[in-house]
Amino acid sequence: MTDITLNEHNKEEFPPAHTAEHLLNRVMQEMFGCERSYNAHVERKKSKMSFHLDSKPTRQEEKAIEREMQRLIALDLPVTFEFVERSNLPEGIDANRLPADASETIRLVRIGDYDVCPCIGRHVRSTSQIGRFEMLGTNWDEHERSFRVRFKIV
Repeated sequence: MTDITLNEHNKEEFPPAHTAEHLLNRVMQEMFGCERSYNAHVERKKSKMSFHLDSKPTRQEEKAIEREMQRLIALDLPVTFEFVERSNLPEGIDANRLPADASETIRLVRIGDYDVCPCIGRHVRSTSQIGRFEMLGTNWDEHERSFRVRFKIV
């Protein structure tokens, strides 16, 4: 693949927070068996991500999320990119989550052996460049079975 065409990207991410978004998605999948976030606003000053869960996490589980994020950041996992054809996505990558107008060539972002996800945004080169993950708070919506995590990167 020498002439790669990807979708237009209209957002200028803060790479440390954006990379932390990928990690938090995987942490939540691993800890709670949920899908990746269904709603995320990731910014330089503060970010929030929402997940559909079966039940409200305990305070101990919330602390465990923060500890796991710190552990992964400290591992200094490499962040790498790979280009694949849409028809050749690796197992576990849900093509239904791609935008309707996604290009035929998809850029996968890999964080060590821990996470892989289609993404065209900006990222750090390794997790140690993220900084410190601080959970600012959480909200639980019983009706929606939705857990929102608010965090910042310091």
